[in-house]
Amino acid sequence: MTDPSCPLRTRPLQTRPLRIGNASGFYGDRFDAFREMLTGGPLDVLTGDYLAELTLLILGRDRLKDPSRGYAKTFLGQLEEGLGLAADRGVKIVTNAGGLNPAGLAEAIRALARRVGADVRVAHVEGDDLLHEPGRDWGPEVLTANAYLGGAGIAACLRAGADVVVTGRVTDAALVTGPAAAHFGWLAEDLDRLAGAVVAGHVLECGTQATGGNYSFFTEHVTEHVSEHGAERGSGHVTGRVAERGSGHGTGRATGRATREGVFRPGFPIAEIHPDGSAVITKHPGTGGAVTVGTVTAQLLYETGGPRYLGPDVTARLDTVRLTDDGPDRVRISGVRGEAPPSSLKVGLTRVGGWRNEVVFVLTGLDIEAKARLARAQMEDALAKRRPAEVRWTLARTDHADADVQEEASAFLRMAVRDPDPEAVGRAVSGAAVELALAGYPGFHVTAPPGPGSPYGVFEAASVDAYAVRHTAVLPDGTRLRVPAAPVAAEEPLPVEPPALPAPLPPGPVRRAPLGLVAGARSGDKGGSANVGVWVRSDAAWRWLAHELTGSRFRQLLPEVARLPVARYAYPGLRALNFTVDGLLGAGVASQARFDPQAKALGEWLRSRYVDIPEVLL
Repeated sequence: MTDPSCPLRTRPLQTRPLRIGNASGFYGDRFDAFREMLTGGPLDVLTGDYLAELTLLILGRDRLKDPSRGYAKTFLGQLEEGLGLAADRGVKIVTNAGGLNPAGLAEAIRALARRVGADVRVAHVEGDDLLHEPGRDWGPEVLTANAYLGGAGIAACLRAGADVVVTGRVTDAALVTGPAAAHFGWLAEDLDRLAGAVVAGHVLECGTQATGGNYSFFTEHVTEHVSEHGAERGSGHVTGRVAERGSGHGTGRATGRATREGVFRPGFPIAEIHPDGSAVITKHPGTGGAVTVGTVTAQLLYETGGPRYLGPDVTARLDTVRLTDDGPDRVRISGVRGEAPPSSLKVGLTRVGGWRNEVVFVLTGLDIEAKARLARAQMEDALAKRRPAEVRWTLARTDHADADVQEEASAFLRMAVRDPDPEAVGRAVSGAAVELALAGYPGFHVTAPPGPGSPYGVFEAASVDAYAVRHTAVLPDGTRLRVPAAPVAAEEPLPVEPPALPAPLPPGPVRRAPLGLVAGARSGDKGGSANVGVWVRSDAAWRWLAHELTGSRFRQLLPEVARLPVARYAYPGLRALNFTVDGLLGAGVASQARFDPQAKALGEWLRSRYVDIPEVLL
């Protein structure tokens, strides 16, 4: 990155903090967020993250139908109004919406700019697409093959005067490290500064998950909507007022409101990056949700593994992160240490793995287990001559005795099948289920009419030598600038020593209660693996959690993971534990291997399990 062909410092070091906002956490996020962020307050850069692992498979299929596509089409719709607003306000736009065709999206933005009269300079970053790279053979079934690039190409485009930078597959954090490096003149050797920006970028990347969305203690940030005519309990209407009960911050203040009465509508996050790499996470004033140490901790743990968070720009040490309350809706990130990046880049491979189908049988009233056995036996017998390659059965006992509502008296028996042959999961399965309508268990019905099979995708991770990837910045004037890989460490880093844990709580009375009364959790997916981050909000609770929730205890509480590899990492500075479970999600989210294919609710399941909690914590 210090190669003179791609200078990273071309102007004096800036000292003014850089305000970077996020307006998209995935392809399909809130459409009007771009306008909200551009009009809600001051910004220097607005980012949008559109590329989840599943998204590239979707874009790959789009590209097969039309080679001119392969990018996130909704982004152009957001720019219809947003491009002019950004130009008027001097806000740079940086996004990975280019997907598999960043050059195509850049050209479409230029055409849009001419049409709406916005005077903007557009650049893009390419080189991540390795599908047809000479000398590489990913296999005939691979649909996409993309390396995860860093932020140096983005930085080069911004330094060349770009107002809009479009990328393909870069790391999510690169959308922040690139603008920060360009603004402050950081070099590749500024590892701690880059690591701080990576952590800030990781907090921003999933949008409103940093401002109260998907937050375990959401009841402390919302209250039930009360109409003029009385309480509407159970209506699901909530407001965005923050209570901060038991948050451990000792403030008791109300820090946020919903933007619409009766609706919890979190605002999107902003990172104020400082020259030393520290950052403050906040949001525009008047927007809903909240930014607290808890909401930032939750997002910081999301989709991570061990203490070394590997990236193409830097390896960020998550065990060095410190979070502190910096005022209403402000959380400071500091102390982040960085190490040299690895010598290889991650490559995401997607392919169509085969065909799948599912039928969900509704079992109502008495004899649920017997009804499930009958349905399963009848289906297995009907498929005996041509059984799909994979058949999975799951019985969800959602039924309640003596229920006042029929749905509450019902359980669900899910049959999921997969096979390389669409006929094996299509007509054969659907026909067999339909034929049981008058010949099966009493009260037979299904949640939806069985249909033909549908293709499912597979995500796999590979790696390539970082120096062999042609990371290229295509500047606003069309100049193509090769971006060299960051320098790597001469030797393999030493293993991270496990941190010292606090002394256990002294013995005392306990109460059998859900873990979630004292602990929050956030879970997610990385390919076929899942992670569950668990944290508490007081030193006393950490003294208990650090010794209570061991790897073996984690397996006991979640029997589904009992036979899978589980690793536990402790982060005393965050009062947090992080668990990774390898293989839980099969071949990734697109394969839909389980009921919750992205493990989004795995942490909430863990919080619902009963453990013996010291009464002093309750």
